[in-house]
Amino acid sequence: MTRIACVGITVQDRLYYVEKLPEGGGKYVATDYREIGGGPAATAAVAAARLGAKVDFIGRVGDDSTGQTLLEELAGYGINVSYTRRYPQARSSQSAVLVDAQGERIIINHPSPDLPQEASWLNQIDFSQYDVVLADVRWHQGALTAFTLARQAGVTTLLDADVTPQDIRPLVNLADHAAFSEPGLLRMTGETDVELSLRCAKNDKNGQIYVTKGKHGCFWLENGQLKHQPGFKVNVLDTTGAGDVFHGALAVALAGNKDVDQAVRFANAVAALKCTRPGGRAGIPDCDQTDSFLASFV
Repeated sequence: MTRIACVGITVQDRLYYVEKLPEGGGKYVATDYREIGGGPAATAAVAAARLGAKVDFIGRVGDDSTGQTLLEELAGYGINVSYTRRYPQARSSQSAVLVDAQGERIIINHPSPDLPQEASWLNQIDFSQYDVVLADVRWHQGALTAFTLARQAGVTTLLDADVTPQDIRPLVNLADHAAFSEPGLLRMTGETDVELSLRCAKNDKNGQIYVTKGKHGCFWLENGQLKHQPGFKVNVLDTTGAGDVFHGALAVALAGNKDVDQAVRFANAVAALKCTRPGGRAGIPDCDQTDSFLASFV
């Protein structure tokens, strides 16, 4: 069975569904409300587990009720959370998410300042047991340590390259695959042109570079040429977590030795299906559902 480690943050998401995203101050009435676990690496872990992989989530939470809820939810998906550290007298991270009638969202994240960045304890984990190690950029030192250990063990590394205050170039350089969000790539390169920004991000130290652009799909460079896999047209209800799900699905596809174009198509399909149901995780399909969906486009 494919085994994947997802290293990074887990967050309690509070989702408020509104007809239209606010453009200024005032009072607004939500049409629906949900509480669900989120966070890039944690949601990628759920996607990978739904797709049949054996998954370890490696991260940090506080010893509060939120941390307990987050770990119980992940364990409920069959994810091993024994490598996650709980810090005493620490708060866990949380987000408020506003989702409009078209499925677009605004995320206000509060990363807990109580959770230490220090990650030397990851040296106690045997990273050679994994087929792929995925990391987000929100726990910078954790990603750096995990990728270093994975590289030493000859294990494939995949970076969820999103916006963060730190310079993520050291992480990109350690990644065999770096899948950027559009804002993340813009922040690192300063370039708005897709091909030029990908070329700026690529160097002789890193591997495959991708950028996801929502409904417009995914772009990447292959043998020096710009490649594109369009997004799938679906009835979008909620885009929350779509990028995280893409990364989890991409990890599974890469662990299965799919070609890059096949891996991206698979990940696009999983992310698209996720968007057809409210919540960041409720709509994540399994492999059979994904294969059936893809077969309808042959």
